[in-house]
Amino acid sequence: MKKKDLHIDGIDKIILKNLMNDARAPILRIAREVGISGAAIHQRLRKLEKSGLLAGSKFVINPKILGYKTLAFVGIFLDTSSTYKDALKRLKEIDEVIESHYTTGNYAIFVKLLCRDNEHLMQVLNKQIQGIKGVSRTETFISLDQQIDRQIKI
Repeated sequence: MKKKDLHIDGIDKIILKNLMNDARAPILRIAREVGISGAAIHQRLRKLEKSGLLAGSKFVINPKILGYKTLAFVGIFLDTSSTYKDALKRLKEIDEVIESHYTTGNYAIFVKLLCRDNEHLMQVLNKQIQGIKGVSRTETFISLDQQIDRQIKI
């Protein structure tokens, strides 16, 4: 099925909203809510998975419980764009890097880091990221509080 052929009706939206809110929501509870069988819910979920709309399900770990209390974003400037692939390969080896984006604008790469504290962040920046060949400098933004955390509205 091509993505452009995907049609999401009201029942699909109810199913998706329930599962986006809680991926462990019982299928039978959702089935009762929409008035169709559990088997029909499973069929619709298979259709949505095949379409590529559902990228998977996962448990979300609270990093603060594990002692990771500093969230930062780092803009990385590269000497030349030809060093991008090697820099990215090295960034993938740094466990604290949890997201990486190849961007337009001032930075070649924009990463999201999770560290235990500011001292840990400084070590990751100074000893790991800034030591990558091709990285000319970095600019760091520490997140003081996350106000919005949501998925795209369906």
